[in-house]
Amino acid sequence: MRPIMLLALASAMASGIACAAPDVEPLAFEPQKAPEGARVFIVSPKDGETVGKDVRVVFGAEGIAIAPTAGASAGSGHHHLLIDQSEWPMIDRPIPNDEFHRHYGGGQTEDTITLEPGTHTLQLNLGDSRHVQFDPPIVSEVVTIHVK
Repeated sequence: MRPIMLLALASAMASGIACAAPDVEPLAFEPQKAPEGARVFIVSPKDGETVGKDVRVVFGAEGIAIAPTAGASAGSGHHHLLIDQSEWPMIDRPIPNDEFHRHYGGGQTEDTITLEPGTHTLQLNLGDSRHVQFDPPIVSEVVTIHVK
């Protein structure tokens, strides 16, 4: 909300005037065009593998530079790991940052994650310096693992 709107809202509330906060639409971003031939993939674990609860996930990329968000150049990106997600995030919004959408804005190419026993899916989704997907999205194949 803009500062002037906040001031008006605070003023109205202080004076006892009933008012509703204006609907604010989330900011949409124009996605960057994906470099031709760019792809990401999960090196390990392999699809169908049974692993322990601490899972080392190694990320791979071809046709695009992996770089930290700070000082990233156009056409470079960084990894996001989607855990147990059946849909991709909206293409014109930043990829969420939560337990199911892990961000690697430092340019990391691997991580060890802890998962509960059971079957889980992993998928990489490349984002630009704003954490927005490319157009078309640069995503890996889904890898299904079994945690014992």
